[in-house]
Amino acid sequence: MRRSVWPGAVTPALLLSLLLLTACGEPASPPQPSPSSASASASASARATATPTAAETTTAAAPPSATASAPAQPSWTTYTTAAGDLSFDLPSTWNITDPAGELAEGGGAFAEVTSEDGRLLATLRTNMATGSTCTEKYPYTVLESQEMPQLAQYGTVPRYTFETRGNATTAGPPDTPAAAYGITTAPLPEGDTACYMFHFFNWPPNAATFGAFYNPELNRTPGDASLPYLEKAKLYAGTQEYKDIKRMITSLRPAG
Repeated sequence: MRRSVWPGAVTPALLLSLLLLTACGEPASPPQPSPSSASASASASARATATPTAAETTTAAAPPSATASAPAQPSWTTYTTAAGDLSFDLPSTWNITDPAGELAEGGGAFAEVTSEDGRLLATLRTNMATGSTCTEKYPYTVLESQEMPQLAQYGTVPRYTFETRGNATTAGPPDTPAAAYGITTAPLPEGDTACYMFHFFNWPPNAATFGAFYNPELNRTPGDASLPYLEKAKLYAGTQEYKDIKRMITSLRPAG
């Protein structure tokens, strides 16, 4: 099957398919008081400090381990493409290059999203010419699928997907990564085999893509580095980084 080149984390010859004190012993860290009650709260706090109860004294003396928690997640921000037609959310520590290269004839968006340490995680492009012919099918796994009605065009609702081609006994498409995440208008595969991944969706003036091939060198994956590629892809689906990528891609929407 012949397809347009994917602008994601890997650029093979073939590319188809891809931010949560009072004197009566209340919690030690209450919400911030509203301006209208600031004076009253300050007075109550002062009185509580002057004559602490036993419960409050115990709370203050709690060891650091009692309040230990998971590392704080970075805040999220919203980005609108330089082309002005699409917006999406992403962790504030990630970076965007826009435009990331030469634009398609007639313009459009071309943005690359990288991690805080510079690893390419996803590429967004619009004004893409697409076309495909399914000449061969492969065993497949759909790791995740979620409809994205905010991007519906011409009566078609695209969906986010993270999927693979091939398995332990049957190889996927030659010379091309066999796992990818992104947005597609292709229906969910049925049966035991499926055509190659076609991660494009309808968007004026023709088609767009937002995603990437899974690449163990760019997508930080736990476990044994010697594991087979497809096993690594399945492990990656459980990581926080992947969950953030999915949240980012599924937040894509018309700007404004």
